[in-house]
Amino acid sequence: MKTITNYTDEALLNQIHYIREQKVMVDSDLAVLYGVETKKLKQAVRRNMERFPADFMFEMDQKEFENWRSQIVTSNALRHKPFCFTEQGVTMLSCILNSPRAIEVNIRIIRIFVKMREMISTHKDILLKVEQIENLVNEHDGDLQRIFKALNQLLNPRKKSRVKIGYKTGSA
Repeated sequence: MKTITNYTDEALLNQIHYIREQKVMVDSDLAVLYGVETKKLKQAVRRNMERFPADFMFEMDQKEFENWRSQIVTSNALRHKPFCFTEQGVTMLSCILNSPRAIEVNIRIIRIFVKMREMISTHKDILLKVEQIENLVNEHDGDLQRIFKALNQLLNPRKKSRVKIGYKTGSA
């Protein structure tokens, strides 16, 4: 059986999904990490539903389940709609499982969630800076276009037909 230390941070990050605009982990992945059967994990949750409000845990609806199942490799193995646990739900889950392994898993997962928030925050700052640079470039781009247009007019003056002045002869 794999212990939590055998999982890389990247492997754990890959088990965090974005469903209903929330970062969640599904029951089957958590069961493997906690070293219990998914069925036993769900039973423990059902016995303690008062500890899992909607912002801690929810069950996928049929549409979400079908969409999610079509995106993962082991789609045939999943027959039941999974429970999805938010960061707070994962913490509560370790409280009801109450084993040394559950505590170890919880600490590791919470650290992963914290790293995710830090990465998102860092990327947000980078995106803002890129947007500022893009705005500057767009602003300068307009200025450069006006400069090139003026230079082009200076280098390639248009020959306008002028009205000739002077005496008109009858032959013209």
